[in-house]
Amino acid sequence: MSSTAAPPRVSRVLIANRGEIALRVVRACRTVGVGAVVATSTADLDSLAARSADRALCIGPPSAAASYLKVAAVVTAAQMGGCDAIHPGYGFLAESPELADACVEEGLTFVGPSARLLRLFGSKVSAREAARAAGVPLSAGTEELADAQAARAAADELGYPVLIKPVRGGGGKGMRVVSAAEEMEAAFALARQEAIAAFGDSALYLERWVARARHVEVQVAGDGTGTVLHFGDRDCSVQRRQQKLVEEAPAPALPAALQDAIRESAVALCSSVRYNSVGTVEFLVDVDRGDYFFLEVNPRIQVEHGVTELVTGIDLVALQLRLAAGEPLPWTQDEVRIEGAAIECRVNAEDPDLGFRPSPGRITGWHPPTGAGVRVDSHCEQGYLVPPFYDSLIAKVMAVAADREAAITRLEGALAEFRCEGIATTTTLVGRILAEPDFHAVRHHTKWLDTLPQPKE
Repeated sequence: MSSTAAPPRVSRVLIANRGEIALRVVRACRTVGVGAVVATSTADLDSLAARSADRALCIGPPSAAASYLKVAAVVTAAQMGGCDAIHPGYGFLAESPELADACVEEGLTFVGPSARLLRLFGSKVSAREAARAAGVPLSAGTEELADAQAARAAADELGYPVLIKPVRGGGGKGMRVVSAAEEMEAAFALARQEAIAAFGDSALYLERWVARARHVEVQVAGDGTGTVLHFGDRDCSVQRRQQKLVEEAPAPALPAALQDAIRESAVALCSSVRYNSVGTVEFLVDVDRGDYFFLEVNPRIQVEHGVTELVTGIDLVALQLRLAAGEPLPWTQDEVRIEGAAIECRVNAEDPDLGFRPSPGRITGWHPPTGAGVRVDSHCEQGYLVPPFYDSLIAKVMAVAADREAAITRLEGALAEFRCEGIATTTTLVGRILAEPDFHAVRHHTKWLDTLPQPKE
């Protein structure tokens, strides 16, 4: 179903990111026939993404704040590289309205949604308002809260336990579960400190806490006219401290009516705001109540987009480029086919036996799995030095098959074949998760991993 036609208004793309997503975008640029320039820090000058692109431009030292997070440096690199578009990947500046604004000011195309949408969905409070206006179910929650006293008063009305959440950001940072009124002041202060450190914004709000929830998200794309398609859903419920470890598509064992409602809600929300790129709408499914509610919108490509590509046959990054160039969506909803099941595990440079301590260093042996139905997205190779400055993700191992059990079996075989020497990784932990009877029976939820015997901290 993918198209190889070159975007008419994009000829050369600056990729303002690193690691596996930078390499993934380089390959998508080749697919649609446009040039690729990679912006790198000094730590990534010899990376596989930099060597694979047409050109690499250094934008600063290893510190992300002095390189990948500098809007001015990224825009200057695009101009120096003769680029007419910037693809931000995920993380870093991917959800930055300031970068989107700068692109407009400098006559560059931002490969992502408009600054208006980035601001709308960058605040969870305004995102909730948009969802409410579109008729999408919401959890009980509050507006932005002034202080711990206001939070305590709101929690008394909502009923404990409640979840403190930052208005901006994601990845679980700044989130705190509060079980009783006397815990609120300390939890609110800690959440505020972490939100400031992670997102530069101290704003917080409350939501009703769901003890057993599945994290289900819907992949969408819109062309800015109000036309929005979905590409099925994913389950991302296997998490450690709000960080996803295993993702699969489609979300398994959802009642058909519930699955349809979740997908329709995602389309309704994005259609109502005239969404104009690829994105993901996230929901929580209350396991005990059997209902669902809106969580947030990620207005960018997701880490786990590959499992959706495997079951739809659609190159989502190439679609991003075509939409950014002003092309309409090339399919109708009826033409989007979801076949089989795909599952992905993230491989991080961390040691699960030592409290998930980061494990940067030299990869002395690198033997990724191969074979039918197996896909590995990674920027690593033998001899690669995993730097200590960034996220610990070094690979995503995926498997696709006719059904979920076959996909799990295929992924287990792929992990058994995987060899990464010289550093510690999370492959053994993921292998253990895949073998758990509760995972096979889809009895897992976002806190399920915490119920398993934990490695020593």
